[in-house]
Amino acid sequence: MIPLKDKNPSHGFPIVNYLLIGANAAVFFYELSLGPRLDSFFIEYGLVPSRYFNMVAHHSHLISRYVPFFTSMFIHGGWLHIIGNMWFLFIFGDNVEYKLGHRNYLVFYLLSGLAAGFLQTYLSANSSIPTIGASGAISGVLGAYLVMFPRARIVTLIPIFIIFDIIDVSALLFIGFWFMIQFFSGVQSVGHSMSGGIAWWAHVGGFIAGILMVPLFKRRRYAI
Repeated sequence: MIPLKDKNPSHGFPIVNYLLIGANAAVFFYELSLGPRLDSFFIEYGLVPSRYFNMVAHHSHLISRYVPFFTSMFIHGGWLHIIGNMWFLFIFGDNVEYKLGHRNYLVFYLLSGLAAGFLQTYLSANSSIPTIGASGAISGVLGAYLVMFPRARIVTLIPIFIIFDIIDVSALLFIGFWFMIQFFSGVQSVGHSMSGGIAWWAHVGGFIAGILMVPLFKRRRYAI
């Protein structure tokens, strides 16, 4: 299912959401300029699980070990990767920012990304493949959206072989179905050595963190 838009009017100007989209885009265009240095950039600033679970890692510099938990959120592996992530953030992030407030939303987004990174790293400890992308943090945004707007309608494109249909579904159905895919895909990946692909547990971790953090960040009063 591909979300086209939500029928949930925005209030105010989601400046933080736009800045996050802009930051991700800026980093991606920087990646395009790296040429053959791109792989080393991914390894240095992406989140490499094995970096934290071997003897060499224990003697590495503190900053080089933990900075990637933040920088990996802004790195993407290709056009489809960044477009897909930023499209989800564009659709769902504005309403969440309004409910949480600008500063709270930024902190919430980063903490969701950290939770996603920690769970993915722990459950793929032997992987030397860099985990990159904003999807863990965006999963937290989806979790918050589900809690605060379960009845919002999501205009959704449904591809069935060569036929495409557009329907309205509730956020509860859309996001709930999305989460079930992430969870069961993550379960199937346990015990298999990662050779790249989707960081399913990052999505699960970010989503659960987002749901749990909503009461801590939600504003009591809203201002347009």
